[in-house]
Amino acid sequence: MKLPMPKAAMATPPASPRRLSTLLRMTALVSAVALLPAATAGLAAVDAKSGPQFGKLLAVYERIKANYVEPVDDDKLIKGAIDGMLATLDPHSSYLDARDFENLRTQTDGSYGGLGLSVTMDDGAVKVIAPTKGSPADKAGVKAGDYITHLDGKLIYGGTLDEAVDQMRGPPNTSIKLTIFRPGRDEPFDVTVTRQIIDLKPVDWKVDGNIGVISVSQFSANVGSEVAAAWNQIKLKTGGRPGGLVLDLRGNPGGLLDEAVSLSDQFLEKGTIVSQRGRYARDNEVYNAQPGDIAKGVPVIVLIDEGSASASEIVAGALQDQHRALIMGQRSFGKGSVQTLIQLTSTTALKLTTARYYTPSGRSVQEGGIDPDIAVPQISDPDLRKRALRSYRESDLRGHLVNEIKDDRDLEKDKIEDPRFKMTPEELKAKNIEDFQLWYAEQTLGRTTPQALAARKR
Repeated sequence: MKLPMPKAAMATPPASPRRLSTLLRMTALVSAVALLPAATAGLAAVDAKSGPQFGKLLAVYERIKANYVEPVDDDKLIKGAIDGMLATLDPHSSYLDARDFENLRTQTDGSYGGLGLSVTMDDGAVKVIAPTKGSPADKAGVKAGDYITHLDGKLIYGGTLDEAVDQMRGPPNTSIKLTIFRPGRDEPFDVTVTRQIIDLKPVDWKVDGNIGVISVSQFSANVGSEVAAAWNQIKLKTGGRPGGLVLDLRGNPGGLLDEAVSLSDQFLEKGTIVSQRGRYARDNEVYNAQPGDIAKGVPVIVLIDEGSASASEIVAGALQDQHRALIMGQRSFGKGSVQTLIQLTSTTALKLTTARYYTPSGRSVQEGGIDPDIAVPQISDPDLRKRALRSYRESDLRGHLVNEIKDDRDLEKDKIEDPRFKMTPEELKAKNIEDFQLWYAEQTLGRTTPQALAARKR
């Protein structure tokens, strides 16, 4: 199966003048990215034994050009061959043509026009990776894991991802009707979404009582410093005496590796944050914390779920292994690989998996993800149980990298339902609890001292 790069459904905004080499944000699962310079010549030498294989490729190309029922564009054939070659590697390596490259540039600029929706192709169907928090798609109720079957009543199953994204693009203030199949629902349903210019706001914060909540929706540029600024505002609002902090990374698909390191460093005094190991020694690197915990002495809970991927898992793994925070929620996505962007021409690039990353204790999150210290289901979601049966993680992607270190965690899971989590969505709504996981985290911080919180961690 060919798995294209996840796309953001958006209108075409003006090109960004910012240098792509300083910023790479993927609005999807493919996010912990290290940008490394690459020489334009001598990147690889073709083994003499590979000559006959290239001969086969050329022979197929010539037969298609000579005998296919319709004329075929050379660019289409070459791109198809490149895409097929990369698809044999892993789901996160891909070729960015001029169109993909420009989309990437506009996404890194901090705003774009569209639905605020990241999608990928899954067996011929358009699948939602995640809606951007606060976006038109998010406000319309579109959820991660939804399948989009029709656009304005037209079936899109079996088409290409680019075709679907083209149809979802359009001028701001215009509407499009999405027909959605949601696992757990018996029938598809329609949602009308109005396209808007979306100003990406990766960091948001609030104060509930004396508990601060910082939500990070993606790891774009300056996230680390924005989290520090949000914490300063929380301290001001609580009179300098915050009782705890909830760092909400749910549904965060990742982003810049440097920003994951920067955010982790805000809450650590010393030690390793993350390490990466590749095929060659030049790809190996260790990122260490610098002195200065901005929330020293304040208990921290990190919320994660199956949509927390890559850079999110770096932060959760670092704070968990360093015993700085309690991890709560549901097991994360499990993307433990690093992609390098290698520019080929002024308008094309290769995004290639070059390393795996490891938490401070040496754990690889590839496939398995980060297990929470306290598992808390989102029981305020009425479709929770049915959706859980069809949860979507790295290990479900065809061709995913295999974790070298296997364990028996699945055999050790307790199959007995936790009695604390038996309330129905209706019962929670009656108590004005719209987000059970966040409410549970705040309640835990409200009745827990830092010492007791540390003792509860596994």
